[in-house]
Amino acid sequence: MTKYLQKPLDLSGLATIPLDERGGKVRVSDFASAPRADLRARDWLEGLPRLLAADALRALVAAMEQARRRQKPIVWGLGGHVIKCGLAPVLIDLARRGFATAFALNGAAAIHDFEIALSGATSEDVEAVLPEGRFGAAEETGREMSRAIVEGVRDGLGAGEALGRHLDQLARPELAPYSLLVTAWRTSTPVTVHVAIGADTPHMHPTCDPAALGVATHYDFRLFCSLVAELDQGGVYLNVGSAVILPEVFLKAVSAVRNLGRPLRGFTTANLDFLQHYRPCVNVVSRPHAQAGGQGITITGHHELMIPLLAAVLADRDQG
Repeated sequence: MTKYLQKPLDLSGLATIPLDERGGKVRVSDFASAPRADLRARDWLEGLPRLLAADALRALVAAMEQARRRQKPIVWGLGGHVIKCGLAPVLIDLARRGFATAFALNGAAAIHDFEIALSGATSEDVEAVLPEGRFGAAEETGREMSRAIVEGVRDGLGAGEALGRHLDQLARPELAPYSLLVTAWRTSTPVTVHVAIGADTPHMHPTCDPAALGVATHYDFRLFCSLVAELDQGGVYLNVGSAVILPEVFLKAVSAVRNLGRPLRGFTTANLDFLQHYRPCVNVVSRPHAQAGGQGITITGHHELMIPLLAAVLADRDQG
């Protein structure tokens, strides 16, 4: 015998409805197709469930294909993890195919790409070297990146173009094809680099010129604003692997463009990352489209899987 004064609710009079009448948000027509031995990437995309992230991926592919057809920009914002996961060759091929018309890098992405071009290796074991203060102490990285920036400012270049130009002369011939900075410089593909002074290892180097660094990255911010302005009515901006710096830079660029009276509506933004952080979700995916139309897309997954998959689908559909 229970000691509780409260009695269970009597559900005998609850009204029910037939299952067919109720329906549902998921139907058999939305289900995935089983893979085949001869499956192509475009078939794989079409065989995904017509739900959630699969629909988001289809929407991104469609937006990128439409942007290329209409000759609208497709700008990739890249965090450091994207480069050090070995994806530069994939991004370079996307640019060759017209699915990447410009790149915006945070400081970490530029460093990893720079080191790949110099030595074919990057990404320190921080825990192993930090106790002795050797983290970020690579001589060539700090010296040559600083030299590139100083010489670039002297010649009226932004950080991205200056680094690419310097690496074009400095990179080992067998390593240059793996460098996004080098390839972009050689093909005149715009690259901007956005740094927070003190956040990147070259800023510790004795030869770092903070004044030149500030001028170079501010030049690139203004160049980035020009790229963002061209997104109007059909362009695509992808934030991939940057949780703070690039989402903040993008939002300020959107505001600056609109403040100057340039229309910026009806474009697509996407955030691709293995964790969904606050700033990319609001500054890239949602806020830019308030009262402006367009669409924001969120896809969660590891860069080393999602970017090659996206590229494979675009390449396969490109071939017809």
